[in-house]
Amino acid sequence: MKIITDEACAGYSKAGHPEKPVRVTRTLERLRNQTELPLQWAAPGGIAESSLLRAHCPEMIARLSGPEDFDTDTPSYPGIAGFSRSSAGAALEALRAARNGETVFSLMRPPGHHATRNKSMGFCFLNNVAIAALEALATGLERVAVFDFDIHHGNGTEDILLYHPGAAFFSVHQHPCYPGTGSGNVGNNCFNYPVPAQLPRLDYRRVLTRALLDLKQFHPGLVAVSAGFDGYARDPLAQGTLEAEDYHWLGQQIRQLGVPSFSVLEGGYSRDLPDLILAYLKGLEGNLSPAKPAPASQNRV
Repeated sequence: MKIITDEACAGYSKAGHPEKPVRVTRTLERLRNQTELPLQWAAPGGIAESSLLRAHCPEMIARLSGPEDFDTDTPSYPGIAGFSRSSAGAALEALRAARNGETVFSLMRPPGHHATRNKSMGFCFLNNVAIAALEALATGLERVAVFDFDIHHGNGTEDILLYHPGAAFFSVHQHPCYPGTGSGNVGNNCFNYPVPAQLPRLDYRRVLTRALLDLKQFHPGLVAVSAGFDGYARDPLAQGTLEAEDYHWLGQQIRQLGVPSFSVLEGGYSRDLPDLILAYLKGLEGNLSPAKPAPASQNRV
């Protein structure tokens, strides 16, 4: 298992904002201290302007360097253009690792799946998973699927991939919920599986299973996963019902697709995020048991 990360991504913050540095720093601490899963570590790669421009318009990219906030949820932090490019570069590095047959997870911030072609929004500045999916299609792959299990609809990924030849988007998310999109399928390649708030866990798993079966019928050569952990029963930003065991199960299901895949961190704002990520990674790796909870002193996000 390879983890793409850079502790420098903790270098921006705003008091009271839920997308905070400890999401990554505490997860890094958890992963470094556990002994159940062998890990390799790698840094993000660089990213060419051409890779960004496949997914975003030039004006949006230029605005990342400006001082104005993007919306009430998405402040303009000092240096956010560099942080965003690094997170997108990590997704491209994860793509390269997946094409080499490695199991890989990008543990970076900011997240990306709400960023549309023309707009940064919802804590997201550049759409990491869409940038990587389009890179894969531009460099030889014929069919790429994006699977998004964040509790919030990946409206930005849908906007960027809509009608794009060779791309398909599959999203399981709470509806109604932020950002208000995703009530049904869009176009010929964006498939949405809305779930109500507080849907029982087994029913939630059935929806996830249906989405993955539909994804498999697309016959992708690569699966890019927007891995959001805010469907967790105790996440403060939504009303999901999933537990660590469900994320372990999800990792197993993605592994059992038998297709190269990589995952990038999206949401997840509970103090248990490190355990949820470890459970998912163990499932991806084929480990039969979910993560054991960390000691209380190591698990406060």
